[in-house]
Amino acid sequence: MTSCDEALRQFNQAAERMGLDPDVRKILSQTACEITVNFPVKMDDGELRMFTGHLAQHNNVLGPFAGGLRYQEAVDRDDVRALAIRMTWKHAVLGLPFGGAVGGVDVDPSRCSPGELERATRRFTFGLGGNIGPEYGVICPELGTDEQIMAWILDTYASTMPPHERNLCRHVVMGKPATLGGSAGREQAAGHAIVIMLDEWARHEQLDLGQATFFIQGFGATGSWAARLLAERGARLLAVEDDSGAIAHPDGIDPGDLDSYARLRGGIDGYPKASPTDRAGFLSTRADIFIPASPQKPLTRDCASMLKVRVVAEGADALTDRETDGLLRERGVQILPDLLCHSGDTIVHYYEWLQNRRSERWEAEEVSSKMRRRLLSVYEEARGIAAELSTDLRLAALIAGLRRIETAYLKRGIFP
Repeated sequence: MTSCDEALRQFNQAAERMGLDPDVRKILSQTACEITVNFPVKMDDGELRMFTGHLAQHNNVLGPFAGGLRYQEAVDRDDVRALAIRMTWKHAVLGLPFGGAVGGVDVDPSRCSPGELERATRRFTFGLGGNIGPEYGVICPELGTDEQIMAWILDTYASTMPPHERNLCRHVVMGKPATLGGSAGREQAAGHAIVIMLDEWARHEQLDLGQATFFIQGFGATGSWAARLLAERGARLLAVEDDSGAIAHPDGIDPGDLDSYARLRGGIDGYPKASPTDRAGFLSTRADIFIPASPQKPLTRDCASMLKVRVVAEGADALTDRETDGLLRERGVQILPDLLCHSGDTIVHYYEWLQNRRSERWEAEEVSSKMRRRLLSVYEEARGIAAELSTDLRLAALIAGLRRIETAYLKRGIFP
């Protein structure tokens, strides 16, 4: 089953459960637009190399197409199509006025110089032409891209606009540097959203989060911030895994100290204040909470069978499939799904778009407060639907989003 098949399987399951309007279901079963761009880039050694990029725009009934751009070797149209579908659901679940889109370029950014990445980014942006725009198709960072990539896209796009309109299009990209209109609070947003969801889950479960234990797979921005914010509440980090290896300590690991070490060394391997462990030992850690936050390490059925936790808080998108979900539920493990848990970046990107559009700048405290209120609202909505339909939180959250899309179509009608 491809990633797109899995996304549509979840959609069809939710559509059946809620009784989604059949015409709306037909529309949402396909992408609105898909673009492939083959473009030349002059490499540092003078060689001309052809690159391939894709953009899938799934649906925009709620607002402009919006989603991430990933730089990943061998990324293809099926990958971006599946991710674009999921972005439609996520924006709808969160009540954001965006549709879903995702782009991808077949490139390993670690094998390119900064100059080569800049030229590839600018050429791909130019190739997309009118398929992106601040009120039509908005781009944000994803796997393999960052605020610098967003800055190059913004500059390239603005250069194609008439001079008097160039400062009106900053919101064509989100997740850009603060000096170019990026939002305060973005760096910690993904980790913060996980902790907000865990706070609320723990309150319903009558668990003192300050006494909880947890372990994390993936120690980039999402994982490290989630760990630090949980540690501030008194929770204890027992084990961590990243691409360099896995470590554990029964008395706990200081997330801030580990983050400083990982930034300096390029990974957690060799951290002197914890012991190395293998993957089986890491996954078998007995704790209250497991946070998988590495998009390149899906949670398979074999992985799920080793877990000894109360809840899995998904810190990346599309980490599980039907079998894994079923096994976790059979074993009594609760799931805080990616549609809710991995949403901090998405929400703050919307706030950045809104600030640019209004020529405003919000302080980090305001961004954080707005995000918390939104997340608590959608979490309670999903819990209500889960109780109403006797279903799990993942399906309930998706149904909440589909209800918003269905309402929009039924009110607007179909042209002509």
